Amino acid sequence: MKTGRRKVFAVLIILLLIASWTVSFTGIGDKFENLGKQLKYGLDINGGVYVLLEADSKETGTELTAIMNQTKSVLENRVNAMGISEAQVSIEGTNRIRVEMPGVENAEEAIEQIGRTAQLQFFLADGTLALTGEGISDSQIATDTQNGGYKITIDFTAEGSDLFADATEKAFSGEVQPSMTDESGNVVQNTAIVIALDDEVISAPTVNEKINSRSCEITRPGGFSETEASQLSALIRGGALPANLTEINSSVQTATIGANALQLSVKAGAIGLGLVMIIMLIIYGALGFVADIALLLYIQLVLWIMVAMGSVLTLPGIAGIILSIGMAVDSNVIIFTRIREEIAKGKSVRVAVDMGYKAALGTVVDSQTTTLVAAFVLYLFGTTSVKGFALTLMIGTVMSVITAVFITQLFVNLMAESKTFGTNSMFGTKEDGSPKVKLGSFNIKFIENRRKFYAVSLAVIIVGLGFMAFRGLNYGIDFTGGTMMQIELGKEASIDEVKETIADFDLNPTIVYASDNNSQIIIRTIKDLKSAERQEVVDKLQEKYGFDDSDVLASEVFGPTVGKDLRNNAIKSILIAAACMLIYIRFRFKDWKYGLAAVAGLAHDVLVALSIYAIFRITINNPFIAGILTVVGYSINDTIVVFDRIRENTKFFKRKQSVELIDTSINQTLSRSLMTSLTTFVVMVPLFIMASSELRSFLIPLIIGVFVGTYSSIFLCSPIFYELTKKDGISKYEDNKAKADKARKKANKRRDDEGIRL
Repeated sequence: MKTGRRKVFAVLIILLLIASWTVSFTGIGDKFENLGKQLKYGLDINGGVYVLLEADSKETGTELTAIMNQTKSVLENRVNAMGISEAQVSIEGTNRIRVEMPGVENAEEAIEQIGRTAQLQFFLADGTLALTGEGISDSQIATDTQNGGYKITIDFTAEGSDLFADATEKAFSGEVQPSMTDESGNVVQNTAIVIALDDEVISAPTVNEKINSRSCEITRPGGFSETEASQLSALIRGGALPANLTEINSSVQTATIGANALQLSVKAGAIGLGLVMIIMLIIYGALGFVADIALLLYIQLVLWIMVAMGSVLTLPGIAGIILSIGMAVDSNVIIFTRIREEIAKGKSVRVAVDMGYKAALGTVVDSQTTTLVAAFVLYLFGTTSVKGFALTLMIGTVMSVITAVFITQLFVNLMAESKTFGTNSMFGTKEDGSPKVKLGSFNIKFIENRRKFYAVSLAVIIVGLGFMAFRGLNYGIDFTGGTMMQIELGKEASIDEVKETIADFDLNPTIVYASDNNSQIIIRTIKDLKSAERQEVVDKLQEKYGFDDSDVLASEVFGPTVGKDLRNNAIKSILIAAACMLIYIRFRFKDWKYGLAAVAGLAHDVLVALSIYAIFRITINNPFIAGILTVVGYSINDTIVVFDRIRENTKFFKRKQSVELIDTSINQTLSRSLMTSLTTFVVMVPLFIMASSELRSFLIPLIIGVFVGTYSSIFLCSPIFYELTKKDGISKYEDNKAKADKARKKANKRRDDEGIRL
């Protein structure tokens, strides 16, 4: 692209950046709302109710799928009839349905309403009840050869057949005075049989004769479309659904926790972002300014893409955005590091920019692709909250590559072509090419000291396994099953007093304070309390402390089967992610040893993370899955950068010994690894300090993941790669040298035996 066009594009990008941030804060009059109002927020921010229901059905395969789909349709109609805006009903797994109802205040009533069995009823036109769904045995669709299209068939039980015969006889007589309305709001004909599901009319066909048989058909001129017939048939069949829905997981939250958490998260994120931008300016000079422009644009792209996709922003999603900011900075750090390396070799700024980008592009794509794989697996197998984290991380990872490769490159090329900005000084280097500010000059003997690193890791893992064996892991109620309630009592109360107040319920609870003035408490118990049972506990506490229903800030229940699924999904996610990464690395690096070393590092990271949780008794709950997958994604990201440098150095230094080659490669990338980890921590620390306990529970495993991932990529994965390749030899020189040393030792031994050692 010519310089003139680059300048035009650069100006357009700056204008777009200014406009997007302005619109994000202010909107455009009354026609276009600001970003905060256009984003959709999860229950943990807006408040509301979600419930996870499990269908008790013996059916499997396609039959179970059909039952779940018709149940979903019934529940969708039910929440819509309740007037709940933006309610979501989704199938999870094979036999579970999650219902999310933002803004609902009466949780007990809502859960009872959606969980009851579907009420299918048949009325005469005057509102007289003819029969219920108990008289229906089945409903299917069939081709309507007479009218074209499709028709609906209904099969009755013996009792249902008799009731339907009486109803059709009365309807056909024409003596019924119609008072009911159809689904369009029009008064039905006097010969109609009105079919209603949960008191909502879904069809009002007319009868032409008395139907005295075990089945009937619903037809119309021109026939039904396949979609219309399938939906109506599913709703009719749903009225006779034999499967009961059992509440296995539910949560009730007020908007207070979410609103405060959102405000604090935004402030903390802004502080972290500001610190990162300052660090980039200090370390990279004018290049850092370019990175800051790309970073500001990156944030806008991520948030507005979420708006366009209709994605729901949750507190875990905010954590995903924060982590992806660190990944976005990493892409720029990789590129800037390579450019400055080329400048240090004596190349001009223009040449250094061109060569630096070419050298860094493959590393950026490889490192971010592996993170994307981990996020994708997490999205596939995670629960709803973890999906929010994974989705924002995926969007952020893709946008970080786009902004680093295209936006940053555009501005850096313009700088390089400018007489004013195309100087070593503007690129953060001295006249001799050395960095003005650097994290250090490293010449660490990693391979020589590898056994020390092995010993440290092994010690942590052994101690952790010991704690797991004798004390066990500290599983939260997400895994064990149980109930959690967070309540604002309105005044300071002692924990012993609260325990005594609810002692009759035999909960054996764990109670902690959740506010500075000790007026807000969190009650946890491993007992699985249903909605009505939770309300009894609340009523007892209300008698004692006199708080309002709105002071029940959160109420959640987790069935024990949910915890089992979480563990299984976590293991499945890690194995699938590791397999995908192994395949990708083998494809990109043309050598399975790179992939094996990287996967070995992942196994180490997971074990160390588990050991840290075991040693310090950190609660293992839903966010722990996100933390483990972050370990996987972040660790492999760092490892790929190091391996990419080893691969590159192998090409250019054929005769260099493997020990020196690997040590040199790690030392060359060490400043980049430290810089990336530093910026990621800088973003997370303010959030950890200022955010709510809900978001902090997601940040703890992320922080552990970043630390452990950085350690293994530097100190373990490359040494493991050395162990795998030292017998094969990385170079012919080393192979020949090893053979010569072996031959010399044999010769010396023979001479020793003969007493003539030289």
